[in-house]
Amino acid sequence: MNEQTSTATTGRDGRDRPLAGRVALVAGATRGAGRGIAVQLGAAGATVYATGRTTRERRSETGRPETIEETAELVSAAGGEGIAVPTDHLDPAQVDRLVERIDAGHGRLDVLVNDIWGADHLVRFGTRFWDLPLDEGLRMFRLSIDAHAITAHKALPLLIRNPGGLAIEMTDGTAESNAAYREETGYFYDLCKWAVIRMGLALSEEIAPYGCTAVSLTPGWLRSEAMLEHFGVTEDTWRDGTRVNAHFAISESPAYVGRAAAALAADPERHRWNGRSLSSGELAREYGFTDTDGSRPDAWRYIAEVQSAGRPADVTGYR
Repeated sequence: MNEQTSTATTGRDGRDRPLAGRVALVAGATRGAGRGIAVQLGAAGATVYATGRTTRERRSETGRPETIEETAELVSAAGGEGIAVPTDHLDPAQVDRLVERIDAGHGRLDVLVNDIWGADHLVRFGTRFWDLPLDEGLRMFRLSIDAHAITAHKALPLLIRNPGGLAIEMTDGTAESNAAYREETGYFYDLCKWAVIRMGLALSEEIAPYGCTAVSLTPGWLRSEAMLEHFGVTEDTWRDGTRVNAHFAISESPAYVGRAAAALAADPERHRWNGRSLSSGELAREYGFTDTDGSRPDAWRYIAEVQSAGRPADVTGYR
């Protein structure tokens, strides 16, 4: 396979491709935020390696049907080049082979998105720590903290080879929103998501001397495939979900956080964000992009000021 990257700045559709010639690895691109980010990086012209454990031949323990091949096809359809590489990011040897393939094909890595998770099936909301199954909690640690660390350890030597590289650690919640323990999410989940924020901060110090940038990034209330199923809606009919939970009105599509990641990657002054904990809503205000419906949901501010405050659902001024 020829994996040489195009250097065109505009596509055949005439759209600007600010990431043409850039190479990205979205680790955990099978579904949700990872898929949304991969597609939007592709829409900006990037070559995107989409990795994960679920393929058309094999499902991961999550048991969901979305595959990395589908994601790669969506990347290519959006205007980039999608390359699906089945990878278990808990296996250092597999990650080694992945990075070697990227190096052999392109000799560079410009964007690393560490979105590995695959533990939704282990989350038990509103359950006390000592009532949570210990083996499930420790597995959650493995699927998030260990997998993120292994991937960053293997991929960063390629990323820092050229100045300007960007590492994004994907999490749930900002440093501010997670400052208080979120009892409803449970002990293990809370630690996993806090640890990823700290990873973004720690990596920012490690890679800054090489002219590279690291951040942590969170979507708001994400309309992932699983969330849409939970509410019995589709992306086209998502507003019907407000009949189940009125606060679902603040939710956002995976494309929104994808556009946040693409805007960061295309910003020549992105190093000003180094070490920061960022959200899709915050970056939308900064860069001017919108969600697919043309709005700019600011979910974390809404959650703090409306939902957690016990106020009636009203997104006026928040999207």
